[in-house]
Amino acid sequence: MPSLNDILEFNEKFVEEKEYEQFITTKFPDKKIVILTCMDTRLVEMLPKAMNLKNGDVKMVKSAGAVINHPFGAIMRSIIVAVYELQAEEIYIIGHHDCGMSAIEPNSVLDKMKNRGIEDQTIDMLKYSGVNLEQWLYGFDDVTDSVRHSVQMVKNHPLMDRSVPVHGLVIDPTTGKLDLVIDGNENR
Repeated sequence: MPSLNDILEFNEKFVEEKEYEQFITTKFPDKKIVILTCMDTRLVEMLPKAMNLKNGDVKMVKSAGAVINHPFGAIMRSIIVAVYELQAEEIYIIGHHDCGMSAIEPNSVLDKMKNRGIEDQTIDMLKYSGVNLEQWLYGFDDVTDSVRHSVQMVKNHPLMDRSVPVHGLVIDPTTGKLDLVIDGNENR
């Protein structure tokens, strides 16, 4: 596993040798697209290659499971900023098969937190304060339903421009095959 020092050492060489030049672009997405997808490691290079995307083509937002939990959370804010400030004209919500969020067991995560030093009283205080940790940590049962849910969260957001199509897809993280769930161009 690389350490911080390894990364910084590599970075120094990267900058010194001007390897960054091949990635120079603007903050505006060339293809006028914003994508919400999962943070899964298999998608880091696979998703852009499977969609014929290069650096500078899209705004990429990532969350565990490509899920939007809250209509006024950071994920939704990022999508809205991409549309209104960064010239995105289409939104893609892309989940994937074999997603870790489909197997998340909230109580197991809470146990792991406790094993790493989070005290019971902290968890109890959050629960007492009205935070439903089990619901907050829960993933989903079906990736297609989850993609549909996130698409609806975006489409029905009170601040979203209704003329912006919101597409829903599911990618196979092994082959890169994309399955269309919702064509945002229909019923606009």
